[in-house]
Parts: sequence; structure tokens; C-alpha cells
Amino acid sequence: TVRNDNSSRFGKFMEIQFDAQNRISGAAIRTYLLERSRVVGISDPERAYHAFYQLCAGAQGEERERLHLKDASAFNYLARSTCFELEGVDNAESYRRTRQAMDVVGMARQEQDDAFKLVAAVLHLGNVAFEETEDEGSRVAGGASRESLEAFAAILQLDTESLTKALTTRTRKTFDGAISSPLLPAAAESGRDSLAKTLYSRLFDWIVARLNDSIGEDPDSELLVGVLDIYGFEQFQRNDFEQFCINLANEKLQQHFNQHIFKMEQELYKREQINWSYIEFVDNQDILDMIEKKPAGIIDLIDEQCQFPQATAEDLAQKMVQSFKEHPRFSKPKLDREAFTLNHYAGRVTYQTENFLGKNKDYVVEDHQKCLQASSDAFVVELFKPEEAPKAQAKGPGRRTQSAFKFSSVAGTFKGQLRKLMDALNTTEPHYIRCIKPNTLNKPGIFQSPNVLHQLRCGGVLEAIRIACAGFPSRLPFDEFVDRFGLLKPHLLDGSVEDREICEKLLADAGLQEYQVGLTRIFLRGGQMAVMDKLRQEAMNAAAIRIQTHVRGWLARTHFKRVLKAVIVLQAGVRGMLARAEARRRREKKAATKIQTEWRRYAAYSHYQKVLAAALVLQAYARGMKARLRFKDM
Repeated sequence: TVRNDNSSRFGKFMEIQFDAQNRISGAAIRTYLLERSRVVGISDPERAYHAFYQLCAGAQGEERERLHLKDASAFNYLARSTCFELEGVDNAESYRRTRQAMDVVGMARQEQDDAFKLVAAVLHLGNVAFEETEDEGSRVAGGASRESLEAFAAILQLDTESLTKALTTRTRKTFDGAISSPLLPAAAESGRDSLAKTLYSRLFDWIVARLNDSIGEDPDSELLVGVLDIYGFEQFQRNDFEQFCINLANEKLQQHFNQHIFKMEQELYKREQINWSYIEFVDNQDILDMIEKKPAGIIDLIDEQCQFPQATAEDLAQKMVQSFKEHPRFSKPKLDREAFTLNHYAGRVTYQTENFLGKNKDYVVEDHQKCLQASSDAFVVELFKPEEAPKAQAKGPGRRTQSAFKFSSVAGTFKGQLRKLMDALNTTEPHYIRCIKPNTLNKPGIFQSPNVLHQLRCGGVLEAIRIACAGFPSRLPFDEFVDRFGLLKPHLLDGSVEDREICEKLLADAGLQEYQVGLTRIFLRGGQMAVMDKLRQEAMNAAAIRIQTHVRGWLARTHFKRVLKAVIVLQAGVRGMLARAEARRRREKKAATKIQTEWRRYAAYSHYQKVLAAALVLQAYARGMKARLRFKDM
């Protein structure tokens, strides 16, 4: 569908059954209201059931030839939409996986072939066209239409002439005998579509029964765990018979949901022995009575009109207006004489009755029944074996009983299924899961608030919240309440005071008035929990500030110590470096002084030696000269 790539289009209740020793003893699947109309009519860009496309793409070789298969676009029932492929899905691979799944559940190869044989037959039947004859009847058109008829007959092993007659004429039984009359092309096409829907629904029911037989249903089980997966409330631009039935189911489930929520509230308050007043909630029993109540409910009116061959959609709508115009849940659109509006729990929905009468008829045309029973294929005969006629008293020789003409309707059958479902739900302890789609685009990361709010309203979640809020929406066991709010009075948490007393002191100190203390938990009116959370948040903020103060002081002191230690290390290094430099300078100075001393001593000594030598030379010359002079004087 446009909202879901894999919508089952039927409701299902899956059971896991247990024996008296709580051991699994079986399982079963119950189905509700298969959308048969999708077999023959789809809107663009939606698809029919996936099995059709899988078969057309996945069947190969001998099977494809035996079933006279073509591309999916060649079949009229599928060509009404342009959507044949899904992004990321391989139809041929899906067909292989479907076959594999059938193997897993124990379906023999022949049973699988029989099932897909009927799927192919439905496709070929949709290609059969009719043209008007001179006697105001109809006949099967030639060419491709005749080939499709022959393919349908060959697959189901039917006599072609008998099939043609069954599709183009109608036998009506009267008290005086059977009367056969020709059908106009439009009526023949309607009968063809009815047969296609019947074939598919009979196949569907057979598969479900085969699955139940394979997995082992235990009719004598003592206990069960069930999962109900059923259509949600539907409201489209154009709402048909399927939406009417689906929304009836949702009205029933919503009533059960509300009663369950209300009952749980009542039982909890009584069990906790608190003072409480009656909670008002919207009871939709009035609209359920209008739809279901005999002998003048909407379903009975639809069934009644279905028994009149000349009844029209406008007749049905006007009959409803006459019957329910004063009902507060019913209204009539001003400009549409074939529509009516119901004010459901989730909002007003306008239904078009154009297809109500045709879709409500739940019987196989006797001409079709006889034709299919004459098949040479045992599987087809098994699917269309005559139902056991109800016992009735004879009205006299040569006369049929009235029960032979008993009318069967989809809405009536569905109402009975819902009654059994509700009986089953009333014996269980239900738990509800609401699936919410964030957007209608089937894409991640997009949240459409109006769409989500609409789903919450349709799912009854808003009403459930309102019921809960009307009483004591916030309730916590004593220990959880103390764990959450005990920090407001930490001195009470030394173990000497009971949890109940702590709770009462906490509530009294907070100044709350609208609360009740039960046997095991605290009950708070709407908004009171927010007050407690605010006080808790303030206490936590104050504690956080104190913790931050100490932590920041410790961090500052730790940082200071690290910085001081680093400074000392740096100072020691620098001072050592400076001291070493000074020592080196002093050593160098001392060495330089010593070198200078030695050098100066050496220089002075050298100069002294030179002076001494010179003095000695001078003295020697002077003394020699003086001696020579003295010698001369001698």
C-alpha cells in the first residue's frame, strides 16, 4: 500500500497453547476479514498480493509453461496499477523464499504446486472479457480473452463450455424449478470478479488450515498466549466496505481497551484501599449497538438490502438515514446520496455505499460451484465441496425448506468472528502495544507531528491517558518513592524509619494535598509528581553546587600544588644552572689568575735574568777597565 510495503490486509490472532503442566502443546492462527477486493481492484501506485508478482517473476521452465504465465503487466488485475516492482525487493528471489518457507512448514511439493496453480488461475480469469450478444446476453470475447479462458480451464481442469456457460448465465432456483437466464457483460464481469475473489479466499483459508495442521493445533489446551495483530482504524478520502468492517473491529477493541484500563484502575484502587471517585470515560456502546444490534442495526440493514436484487447503493444509504437520522453518532452528507457518516471514537468517517452490497455478499454462485465441483483436479473439488446443509423440518413433498435460501454475508460472518474474538480476549490478561509510524513517506529521520497525533487518537492512547489522568496517574511503590525522593530528607534514611512513614513525611514537608497513601504505594493526582520532581531537582542542584564547590576547591588546590612543585623544580634547576655557571666562572678566573701569575713571574724572572746578565757584563767590563787602568798605573 502507499503506507506500507508489506501490509498483510487481514487480521490474525496467533496462539501458543499450553497443557495442564504448562508445556507447549500446540499453536494456531485465526484470521479475520481478508481484503478480497484487492484481488480484483487496486489503486495506483499500490500492488495486489505479493504472491501474484512473485509467481510471474519466479516461475521458470516447465512450471511457467504449464501455468501459461506471462509478465505481471500482461494481467488485467495487476495492470490496474503501475507498481510492479518494489525498491530493494527481487520478486523472483521472494518466490524462491516463499517456496522454501512452504517446505519448512511441511507442505509437500504437490500442495505447493496446487496453491500457486490457483494463484495463476485467478490472474488468467481477470483477462477474460465479455461482449454483448443479440439476445441481450453475453459471451466470452475472442482472441486473448478466449485464450485466457482456456488457460484458466486447463489449469483447473474444467470443461471450457461448462465454464463459459457458468460465467455468462445465471441459474435461479424457484419453488417450481430452476430458471437459467443470460447475463449482460457488466453482470458477467461482476460474476467473474466474484469468482476470482472466492478462489483466492478459499485458497487463503486452505493455507491457514494447512499451517494449523502442520504446526499442531491443540483444541483441548488449558492455557494460551496469544498475539492479536489486527488492522488499525482507517480513514481515507474514500472509505468503502472494508473500512466499515475494520473500524467496527476497532470500535470493539477500543471498548475492550477502555474497559480494561478502567477495570485495572478500579481494581488497583480497591486493592490499595484508597478513597476514589467514579472515573468518567467515553463509552462507545451506543455506536456498537447502532451497527450490530438486531433487528435494526446497520449490518442487518445491509444484509436486508443484499437480498433484494434491484436494491441500489442509494437505497441502502436512504434506508440508513430513515433509521438513524436521530442518532447522535450518525449523519448524512449534504451532497452525496450514496454516503453516510459515523462519528467513531477516533473521529468522523464518511462511507460511500457504492460497493457495500456487492462486497457484503458471501456466497458462491451456484453455477460456479457446480462447474468447479466438476473439475478433474481433486484439489479444486476439495476447495469447493458443498457445505453441510443445516437441518430443517420438511415443509411437504416437493417443497424446499426456507433454510435452503438462507443468506450469508461478509459483515454477518465478521460480526460473529469479532464476538468470538472478544470472548477469547475477555478470558485473557491483555497487554497492548501501539505501533506508531513517524511519517507517511516510509523514510527514516522524519517525524510528522500531526500524523503521529492522529495515530495516537485512532489507537485510543489519548483516551487511555485521559482515563488515567482522571484518577491518580502517578503511582509509585514506597521503596521506589523513597529511592527517588529520599534525598529531600537524608537523615530519615538511616534504616530506623519505615518506608511508608518516610513517604508521608516527604509529602507533608512538600505541602502536597492531592495524594493518597495506599497499602504498598503512593498515589498522586496530576501535576503532583512534577512538584516533587521540582523539589528533588532543587535539592539535587544545591547538592551539585556543594559538590562542585568542593571539587573545584580540590582541583584548584591540586593544581596549585602541581604548579608549586613545578616552580620549585624549575627554580632548583635554574639556580643549579646559575650556581654551576658561577662556579665555572670562578674556576676560570682562578685559573686565569694563576696563569697570569705564572706568566708574570716568568716574564719578571726572564727580565731579571737579562738585566742580571747585562749587569754582570757591565760589571765585568767596568771591573776589567778599572783593573786595566790600575794595571797601567802600576
